[in-house]
Amino acid sequence: MWSRLLNPCVTGGARFYWRSLFTMRLKTSEFRSLFTDGMNTLAEVFEKHQHELRIAGGAVRDLLSGKRPEDVDFATTATPDEMKHMFQTAGIRMINNKGEKHGTITARLHNENFEVTTLRVDVQTDGRHAEVEFTTDWQKDAERRDLTINSMFLGLDGTLYDFYKGHEDLQNRRVRFVGSAEQRIKEDYLRILRYFRFYGRVAFEPDDHEPETLAAIRENGRGLAAISGERIWVELKKMVVGNHSAHLLELMYSLDLAQYIGLPTDGDVDEMKRVWQNAKDHSPKPMTILAALFHSPEEVEKMDLRLKVSREEKTLALFLLKHRRQLCKSEEETDSLKPFTDFIIDSRELDSQSKVMELLKYQGEEKLFSELSQWSIPRFPISGHDLRRMGVTSGKEIGATLQKLRDIWKKSRYQMDKDELLSYIKP
Repeated sequence: MWSRLLNPCVTGGARFYWRSLFTMRLKTSEFRSLFTDGMNTLAEVFEKHQHELRIAGGAVRDLLSGKRPEDVDFATTATPDEMKHMFQTAGIRMINNKGEKHGTITARLHNENFEVTTLRVDVQTDGRHAEVEFTTDWQKDAERRDLTINSMFLGLDGTLYDFYKGHEDLQNRRVRFVGSAEQRIKEDYLRILRYFRFYGRVAFEPDDHEPETLAAIRENGRGLAAISGERIWVELKKMVVGNHSAHLLELMYSLDLAQYIGLPTDGDVDEMKRVWQNAKDHSPKPMTILAALFHSPEEVEKMDLRLKVSREEKTLALFLLKHRRQLCKSEEETDSLKPFTDFIIDSRELDSQSKVMELLKYQGEEKLFSELSQWSIPRFPISGHDLRRMGVTSGKEIGATLQKLRDIWKKSRYQMDKDELLSYIKP
């Protein structure tokens, strides 16, 4: 049951109004499953020292969506120094103090890590980083967060604290910034990409954006140029494999964002939409979709310089760019999978099969993709040692003979055994 609280409240000595606080009680199995020995101990410590502790952010969103969150973050009225004192008194180990200046203390309990962050407000931002002050005001902490669906808190008794209609937006599949979209974006320009990522996770319709939100994104898109490539790539690759990703990428181009995030300014959007349609039901890798935008290897190199993608991601983009037209099923061969299996055999690279699988997703070859997923790379039965026993001693001759026998073996659909192949060598 929902209730609306308009009375002044006192928390930690600060008097303020919960102007539009909606509460409800969550009693789902997903929520109850979070209460491990570690979490129960954590709750007991905060209760003993009379500091409030609530689940925060994305975990609340997941629980309200009927999902058990993979990661659970906590917020508290306790300061970092107060948390350290509490944990030290209780003999609880703390790890990874890098987040302490932003108010985060990580406690290790019963082989689990628990990140707990002090409520805070941003007192100064430059679009990338923020200087924070700690507070005991839950609404002020909610106000500084990016999206309404990420601004909710959940008490350990299951009570939902929702200041900005995040639950209503979640029910209506709507993605909105907390308060002013322009203000939230200027605080951290990466929120532009977070908006698109969460739109793909939450929204039901592909094009149901608030006009003022898109206007704020268009007006502030250049701010992404100052954001590190690593941070951009974390958001972009999640968005690309989410719902509506073709629409969202096309929208990002129409809002003139590509130039700031490492994508080619004249990316082939039509090709990308076609590839996304081909691959979306087969869990494509992010680079499988993005590769469709590129026209040349130079554009891939430029993207890598900006985003600092992994070596595996870069080589996949270059592979797809090179082979998307060249390596195709043969109309002459009865076995249309053979060009792909031959390529894998010849490449002798450990990841060649996974690359070809992504190529088949790219090309929309569902039947061949299914067949190749069931195929295991056969072992070529001949080695240089076998040829030396047959009297072939020259290194150059051994190499040429091995290639000749490999070609014969491939024509047999990899069925010939060692004796059959060695019979082709003249004594």
